[in-house]
Amino acid sequence: MTTTELYDELSYVNHSREKRTYYANLVINNPDLVPGLLDILFKVDDKISPRAAWVFEFMCTDNIEAIIPYLDQFTEHMHKVHLDSAVRPVAKICELLAKAYTSRHDNRIKSVLTAIHKERIIETCFDYMINDEKIAPKAYSMNTLFLLGKEYDWVHPELVLILERDFQMQSSGFKARAKHILKKMKSA
Repeated sequence: MTTTELYDELSYVNHSREKRTYYANLVINNPDLVPGLLDILFKVDDKISPRAAWVFEFMCTDNIEAIIPYLDQFTEHMHKVHLDSAVRPVAKICELLAKAYTSRHDNRIKSVLTAIHKERIIETCFDYMINDEKIAPKAYSMNTLFLLGKEYDWVHPELVLILERDFQMQSSGFKARAKHILKKMKSA
């Protein structure tokens, strides 16, 4: 399947779990489609970009190690994604990477996630925290920053400042997640 054919196929992806799973499995079973999927994802002004992001998120949720050959490309371009429905899956993938990296269980992410990858993830997550994003990307970013902040000692103090500064102006969902993250940082 060419990138053009994949692009056309992605027009059938919708919010349903069934469609996202179907196309994620298509990509998992045909890894040669991943570069084309990422090319479409990073056409950030295209209405199909979020659909590529949804499929990529489902692929990474199923097997986070499938992202390994594409870590450079993903982390280098993820900050360009700006459509709300594409930002959420990108933030979720950052959280999946942080969870795998800080997991107690051995996995390949621990050995391949470089300092540059982590710095790009941290920078993008802080951008999501300070920009006018919806609650989901902010929630995923909080957790990502909490997890990676265990290694980067400057991250937690910055995260605390943002959470405390924005607390009163945010939604109840933000407040609940922020309380949870602040509590975890105090006990860490």
